[in-house]
Amino acid sequence: MGLRDFSEVRLRTERLILRAWRSDDAAGLFRLRSNPEVMRYWVRGPFEEIRVAEAVIADFVKINARGGGLELAVCLGDEVIGTATLHDIVWTSRRAELGYMLLPEYQGKGLMHEALVAIVGYGFGELGLNRLEADIDPRNVASRRSLERLGFQREGYMPQRWIVEGEITDTEFFGLLAVNWA
Repeated sequence: MGLRDFSEVRLRTERLILRAWRSDDAAGLFRLRSNPEVMRYWVRGPFEEIRVAEAVIADFVKINARGGGLELAVCLGDEVIGTATLHDIVWTSRRAELGYMLLPEYQGKGLMHEALVAIVGYGFGELGLNRLEADIDPRNVASRRSLERLGFQREGYMPQRWIVEGEITDTEFFGLLAVNWA
């Protein structure tokens, strides 16, 4: 499979819409990525200015257009409540990395699982990917549970991989093969 344009991708679940980012989504992305609780286990600190969100969305639009990744806003109605991504796609190896985040007030309701089932299914189905990978901060127990619920297996551990705003953190790696996705 070669590169493709993901600008018009729109996935629907029972409660959610996962869609490509638009330039008018900056406030939603800023709300998400300026939240210290959301960014607690991320590899960067919280956004401090909305112009950073605007620049990131411009990058997402380019990435989606050239098929280098699938960057989706997770929406409940018209409200952006999270992200779901298949990024760093390596088409020749048919693999990608899974990424996701959700506003705290929507956590614990099964919404992230619903979104991840949709994007993982799209990756293994429509895109024909063979392998998905994810790396998390091992302290993020909720993220580990999400991955394990999807069938991801723990594949490795790297101590002191990141230094985020002066804090040294480890990484735990997970993988899922298409053959194990049911």
